[in-house]
Amino acid sequence: MSYLFTSESVSEGHPDKIADQISDALLDYFLAYDKDAKVACETLVTTGQVVLAGEVKSNTYLDVQQVARDVINNIGYTKSEYRFSGDSCGVISTIHEQSQDINQGVDKADKEKQGAGDQGMMFGYATNETENYMPLALDISHKILKELAALRRENKEITYLRPDAKAQITIEYSDDNVPQRIDTIVVSTQHDEFDADDKMLEKIKQDIKTILIPRVKALFSEDIQALFDDDITYHINPTGKFVIGGPHGDAGLTGRKIIVDTYGGKGAHGGGAFSGKDPSKVDRSAAYAARHIAKNMVAAGIADEVLVQVSYAIGVDQPTSILVNTQNKHIDVSDGEIAKTIKDIFDMRPAAIENRLKLRNPIYLETASYGHMGRTPQIVTKHFDTNYSGKKSIEVELFTWEKLDYVDKLKDVFGI
Repeated sequence: MSYLFTSESVSEGHPDKIADQISDALLDYFLAYDKDAKVACETLVTTGQVVLAGEVKSNTYLDVQQVARDVINNIGYTKSEYRFSGDSCGVISTIHEQSQDINQGVDKADKEKQGAGDQGMMFGYATNETENYMPLALDISHKILKELAALRRENKEITYLRPDAKAQITIEYSDDNVPQRIDTIVVSTQHDEFDADDKMLEKIKQDIKTILIPRVKALFSEDIQALFDDDITYHINPTGKFVIGGPHGDAGLTGRKIIVDTYGGKGAHGGGAFSGKDPSKVDRSAAYAARHIAKNMVAAGIADEVLVQVSYAIGVDQPTSILVNTQNKHIDVSDGEIAKTIKDIFDMRPAAIENRLKLRNPIYLETASYGHMGRTPQIVTKHFDTNYSGKKSIEVELFTWEKLDYVDKLKDVFGI
C-alpha cells in the first residue's frame, strides 16, 4: 500500500531564518578578517528588536549592529508597516569571549590535532530520487520559496508579496519507496492588504497556482514534472489572511529550523544547529562532511540511499564512531565493512574536515536560507566593509560539501 511523506521549508523572511542569517553574516565577517576566529553567535528577533548573544574569540572587532541591519534590509524588511526594518529596529549585543575551558580543548599546538568543539552525533544523508540527491518533498518546498522570493523582488507578475512565507509538500510513495505523485501543496505567504479579505485570498490562490507553481515545475526534470498532476490538493494561506508576519508576527531564534536546514525529516538529525557556529563546532562541520560522504556514495552507485552518522567527544580529534546505513545496496559488502572503508578514505578529524571542505572561509551566509544541503557548489567573490578594518574582497568556494569529487575513488575502491 502506498504511503505519504511530508517536508516543509520556510523563506528567508521567516523570523527564525532572519535570525540564522544574521548569525551567519556575523560569522562570515569574523572569518573574513580573522580565519582563526572561534564564533558561536545566537540571534533573537522580535517586533522592532534584535538581540545578539554568544561567544567569540577573535583578534578583530566588528560593528555587529550594522551587520545585522544590512542583513535585515537585504532580506526585504525595509518598510515601517512591517513593524520591523533594518533601519529602525533596535540592536542589542551581549556577545562575549569564548570560555577558556572550551578553547583549551579545541586549540592545540599541532593544528592537525585540533579537538572537536563539542560532543554529539551528526548525520549526513543522500538519496537518488532527485538530481541533487536530496529528498524530493524538501527540494520542491525549497524551490517554491526561492521562486516566491524571486517574484517578490521582481515585483512584476505579483506585486503584493511580503518577505515571510512557508511551504509544505506531501508526496505519495509506492511500497518500494518511489515517488508516485504530489498529494498536497501548502503555501502561506505574507502579503500587503490590498482588497477585501475574500478577494485578496482568491487573488493569492490564483497567482500561486498559475504563476508560482508553473515556474517551480519548470525547474525539474520531466519525470518529476509528471508528479504535478491535476489532483493535487492545495492549501494556500489557509487561515484566510497573512498580513501580519515576520518578527512582528512571531519571534525568531537562531537554530530553530534544523530539519528545514537538512533533509526535511528524512534520514536523521543529531539535534545540533548550524548557523552562527564556526567550523571547529562539529555540529556544523561534521554534518557537512557526513553529507559529502553520503552524496558521493549514492552518486558512485553504492546504494540508492545512504545515511552516515559520526560522533565526537569534546576536545578529542578522532571521532568516537562512524556508521553507514545503506538502502537498496548495489554492492555485496556489509554496512560495517563499508563504514571501515569510508573511515580510511575520509579523514574525519575536525582539522582535516576544515581543510578538505575549505570551511575556514566566509561562506556561511548563503547557507542560512533554503537549506544547507542540496545546493550548487560555486566560486564567488564576497565583499566586506567595516569601519574598524576597512574593505576586503575574498574569493571563496560555496557549498564544497556538495561536490562529487570522491565518486571515482569510491568506485575504484568498491569495484563499481
